[in-house]
Amino acid sequence: MSEPLTLALPKGRLQERSQEFLADLGFTIEFEKRKLVATDASGRLRVMLVKNGDLPTYVHHGITGLGICGTDVIYESGYEFFTLNEMPFGSTRMCLAARDGFDPVSYTGRLRVATKFTRFARDYFQQRGIAAEVIKLGGSVELAPVLGLAPYIVDLVETGNTLRAHGLSVFEELAQINVVLIANPAYYKFHYRSIDSLVDKLRDGQNGAAQHD
Repeated sequence: MSEPLTLALPKGRLQERSQEFLADLGFTIEFEKRKLVATDASGRLRVMLVKNGDLPTYVHHGITGLGICGTDVIYESGYEFFTLNEMPFGSTRMCLAARDGFDPVSYTGRLRVATKFTRFARDYFQQRGIAAEVIKLGGSVELAPVLGLAPYIVDLVETGNTLRAHGLSVFEELAQINVVLIANPAYYKFHYRSIDSLVDKLRDGQNGAAQHD
């Protein structure tokens, strides 16, 4: 049997969704306690758990050939990959948000935006010719308008519940964010047959699920 394909999954919510989806396709992955590497029961996939923001780095450097992550994380990394498949879960929106009732016309200072996604925010405003001071935060960016650090935030919004809990609302939707399967280009060239077979399985699984909806 050929060696297993290597795949990185981000720890947390996307890990669970990815494992469930792969299990439905016959790739059962179980991690032993505190272990971060596991091979599926069929021996076709060797899966590694990594921090969400680190996943593109591992794929870029060839530590793992494939990865499942959001397009927001890929954009922030600045790395180039082959995008092989859009996954049927985890989609969300990148949004510009502000406090309820905030009037941008009355705001006279330089545009200040707090975000975890600094590359995305800078590029977005630069491409529109808007001078903006982008402030990087690692924690809950919803606090920035509440505490007066910045009137705007750029963040991922799924349900909007967290925004509403802090008295914020979406000012503008900036981009649709999807979860995708990516490949290191060199890895793909060496393993394209096995990878294409995996992608076909993923697409068949998605089409089958869609037909049952």
